[in-house]
Amino acid sequence: MSDEKKTTGGCLCGAVRYEAVGEPIYIPYCHCESCRKATGAPVVMYLVLHTEQVRFTKGERKIYESSPGVHRAFCSDCGTPLTWEGIWAGRTVTELHVGTLDKPDGFVPDRHAFHGERISWFDVADRLPRHKGSSVGTEPDSFGPAV
Repeated sequence: MSDEKKTTGGCLCGAVRYEAVGEPIYIPYCHCESCRKATGAPVVMYLVLHTEQVRFTKGERKIYESSPGVHRAFCSDCGTPLTWEGIWAGRTVTELHVGTLDKPDGFVPDRHAFHGERISWFDVADRLPRHKGSSVGTEPDSFGPAV
């Protein structure tokens, strides 16, 4: 890969590793039901990248088609969810779960997507824009409470 910013990560057991180069398109929290069920978490956070920015460097990930054209990858050994892969806003993207990054501190979320589907008792205390549905090409419905 080039001299651009390189990010690495992988699963809990180390069987699957990846690297990504360049800046993400955006870094959302996703509150949709599908992401919650795929991870078991009340909210997920992704680095959204063009698919060509991501390369798997070790092991084979298991791919599950969660809906037509949407693929979610995970480690078949330890079960760690790794990616959401598909076409988003006309682009082929790979979304890496921030929790699988080796150094996640360098990536700060910039929005909430599908905030309309969030679990009612869960909220994040930030001033980021909140989009009722997809955040791509839409104005936010609201902003979070002052922190």
